[in-house]
Amino acid sequence: MVFDLSAFPTPSVNGATLHAQRLDQQLQFIIEIDRLKGILRQTLLIDQSRRENSAEHSWHIALMATLLAEYAPEPVDVLRVIKMLLIHDLVEIDAGDTFCYDEQGNQDKEDREVKAADRLFGLLPADQERELRGLWDEFELRQTPEARFAAALDRIQPFLHNQQTQGGTWRQHGISRSQVMQRMAPVKDGMPALWHWLEDAIAQCVEAGYLKP
Repeated sequence: MVFDLSAFPTPSVNGATLHAQRLDQQLQFIIEIDRLKGILRQTLLIDQSRRENSAEHSWHIALMATLLAEYAPEPVDVLRVIKMLLIHDLVEIDAGDTFCYDEQGNQDKEDREVKAADRLFGLLPADQERELRGLWDEFELRQTPEARFAAALDRIQPFLHNQQTQGGTWRQHGISRSQVMQRMAPVKDGMPALWHWLEDAIAQCVEAGYLKP
């Protein structure tokens, strides 16, 4: 659906008329990304009332970035991290949420998500497409301090949910300690100060029966 601006007055900022095509593209993108609210993840809310959606996950880790930036191993541009986290899962609108422990689903995950990124960010004006697509690529590559910190947050948030829901998704799918350790590996680079805390927390989850040994 194309957002029809013809019925509305041409907007202006400080007396300057905005370019109608640019605004139309921006509004189309804004409308399209609302669909992220309907993408359900495997992760349960901490109150266990339902599964969280990908928009809620993105909001949660963006706020975590503001609170936990002091644990990044080197100074990071927190605003850049927040932008990265807010857009990192937009591709799930087309590609769906792939459960991180689903070996078959992960085989073509990268291809599905790249195609989704091409379409979704392509809705934007060229300059904003370059910016947001660049941030998405940066997150995926994990080669900058910001991307490594963001990736660590992306791992820690669902870990906390599973810990607080007595194993939640782990127990549903019979997940083992070794699988979680492998999944949490980016924390070593992105937030090494929390690695020992994480190891202890995983051990406690095994002892409590939330994770298979």
